[in-house]
Amino acid sequence: MRGQLTQEIKNASKPFFGEEITLREFRLLPYIQYTMMNDQKIHPERINAEERAILAKWRTKGWLEGGMTGLAISKEFWDAMNELLWMGYVAYEE
Repeated sequence: MRGQLTQEIKNASKPFFGEEITLREFRLLPYIQYTMMNDQKIHPERINAEERAILAKWRTKGWLEGGMTGLAISKEFWDAMNELLWMGYVAYEE
């Protein structure tokens, strides 16, 4: 089912995130991907306090820089994010 945090996604997130990704983190990824593909700026009215804390944590880890004035992400984060989005949102067959 699209957008569900499955055990497969939790397991796949561990090598990059160092732990299982949370549902809130997982559901924030499409917004980050969309942002990077478009205006590359976080719009504060589109995220809540919990998501701001997640972004702060990701900044601390060096995966993100900036925010409202301009967002940049590491290639490693981009790759991990897109792999998880592929698993959780894109219909595919093995």
